[in-house]
This record gives sequence, structure tokens and C-alpha cells, in this order.
Amino acid sequence: MSPTLASKLPRVGTTIFTRMSALAADTGAINLSQGYPDFDPPQALLDALARAVREGHNQYAPMTGLPALREQLAAQLQHHRGVRVEPDAEITVVPGATEGIFCAVMACVRPGDEVIVLDPCYDSYEPAIELAGGRAVHVPLTLPDFRVDWQRVEDAITPRTRMLMINSPHNPTGSALYREDLEQLATLAERHDLLVCSDEVYEHLVYDAREHHSVLQWPALRERAFAHFSFGKTFSVTGWKTGYCVAPPALTAELRKVHQFVAFVAVTPVQQAIAEFLAAEPDYPATLAAFYQRKRDLFNDALAASRFTLVPSAGTYFQLLDYGAIDQRPDSELCERWTREHGVASIPVSVFYQQAPELRLLRFCFAKSDATLLRAAELLCKI
Repeated sequence: MSPTLASKLPRVGTTIFTRMSALAADTGAINLSQGYPDFDPPQALLDALARAVREGHNQYAPMTGLPALREQLAAQLQHHRGVRVEPDAEITVVPGATEGIFCAVMACVRPGDEVIVLDPCYDSYEPAIELAGGRAVHVPLTLPDFRVDWQRVEDAITPRTRMLMINSPHNPTGSALYREDLEQLATLAERHDLLVCSDEVYEHLVYDAREHHSVLQWPALRERAFAHFSFGKTFSVTGWKTGYCVAPPALTAELRKVHQFVAFVAVTPVQQAIAEFLAAEPDYPATLAAFYQRKRDLFNDALAASRFTLVPSAGTYFQLLDYGAIDQRPDSELCERWTREHGVASIPVSVFYQQAPELRLLRFCFAKSDATLLRAAELLCKI
């Protein structure tokens, strides 16, 4: 007789990313659904990893991360953001930003607390909130440009509100917060004594001469925010599953209490390799915006003759295509049909909403080789 099991996440199934990547593999379609590059990372980084393994960096690192890596990350934040961070007390290296976000939520959200999330929101946020006993309060971004309506956010705040989660540059839409957005966030967080969980994993992928604005650059947010970053996105090594979280000492201490019992440490030779690479190539992250903007423009220019409409992505390596002039079927149905019939896999934007509005949008990843992007665009132009 099977034991009785009541799921803690009854509404959660296999992620859309797994499903669409599997469908692409089954059908031989070009996979522009899941967000990972199909090209190699810098050779110097690969060499550094091989060297780290050969030289014996294969046992547990300190729970907080290798000191050499945390020192390099503090230098990076000073260099790119003008922010001073104490590497021992404020930086924690984690096995991926998703784990860091989970630990931040578990450390601070208690049963009955509310956490405001902005729809469309990345799919890992709400399960973390629910597992902590909290409730996600969904506030939709405004259409068509996916901006934050800060009055609507404030209207959603109640005495139970504990945290507000933001994501910029934003997955899945490719939008990015402006300076005035961070200023309004700082005002609200102080006024209502809120914690902030800031997903900034695409921090270096911002285009058209715009700047990334981090919560770490606002003193009022700096003292109440967890900021999460990803080496996988920055160095094109998503399979290395390594990132880091920056937070003030009191919040960092709480995050580490959870982190040590979830994963304990991130992978040691990966940390060693990244520390060595950053020491040798401190300006490498600053090259990424131009690299990915060229890929975005290549893909979009190749779609000029298509029936899709688009606004160039402001950040991330995702581009939304509006198919409203082609078909009126739901995006979740159409992305599967077109994967099978036209050979290009994408992600439906509606899955990132609690209650999706009338959208005709599909998300495509342009972190691919030029040949892959041109071939995908050729197929999409035939729809």
C-alpha cells in the first residue's frame, strides 16, 4: 500500500523550459526556448578550470565561497558599479542564483507573510515563497512596454507584506528598470519596511547605451536587499551552476544559515577558475553588451521580412516576437505547434503570469551562433 502524500507544490509540474527543450530534441527543431548559449566560453576560462582540477582544487571550499573569488567579486562591484562591499561579511558564493534566491526567501519569509512579485515573473520565485509558508502577491507589469506601475505596487502592500522581488534585466520580457524605478522602489521599501530580493543575473546584458541599475547602488536599498548574480550568464557557462549573493551582514548571516543546509558550498574548481579568470580579465564582463547586442540585431534584422512584430530587447538574451498579425491561438498551444511544424522552439510568455492578459508573445533566445540565428529567422519568416 502506497503512503499518503500531500504535495507541498500541487500546482507545480515539469518546467516549461524542460518541456520545450525536450520537444525541440524530439522533433529536431532549433532550440531557441531554453536560455543557454550554444557557443564556447572564453578559452582562458576553460583552461583555468582544467588547471584548477589538475592542481587539486577538488575538495570542499569554505561554505561562503573561496576567499580569492569573493575578493575578485568585491573588486568587480567596485569597478563596474562603484559599490564597496565587504567580501567576508557580504558576499556568498552559491551553486546558482536560483539557490541563492531560494535561500533568501527561506531565511526571511515566514508563514503568513506576503511577497510581491511582478508578472510575468520567473517561475522559481513563487514555489520558493510557498515552501516558506508565504503567499505570492502578483502585480502585473504594464503593457506593452512591461514597466512597473509603482502606484499599483504600493496598493498591493499590506501589513503582511514582507518582501518585494524584482528582476532586471527582466526574464522573460527583456525589459530593464530605469533609474527612477530604483528611486521609487527605495522610497516604498523604506516607507513600508520591506526587504527586497533583486534578481540581476543579466546585469551585463543591457543594450543601446543604457546602464544597469543595481539595488546595491542605492543606500536605502543596500541595507535591506539581497542582490543575486550568475556566472553562468556572464561567462556562458550555464552548466557550471555558480553564482553569488550580495547582502548586508545581517541579511547575509541569515542567508548563510539556510545555504549551509541546502547545498553547503558551490563547486570548488569552478570557483577557483572564475577567480583566476577575473583576476586576469577584469574588464571581460564589460564586453558582453556589445557582443550580445550584435546578436540581437542580427536576429531581428533577419526577421524584417517576417509577419512578426517586435521591439528590440533592452536586456537579457531574450527577444519577444508578437505573432498577433499571424494567428490568434494561445501562445502555449502555438509554440508547441510551430516547434513541430516549423522547426523553431520558443517559450510562451503567458506561463510566467498568474492570470495572463490577452498576449500573443513568444520568447526566443538569441544566445546562439550566428548560423543558428539566421537559420531560425529563415524558418520563422516562412510562417
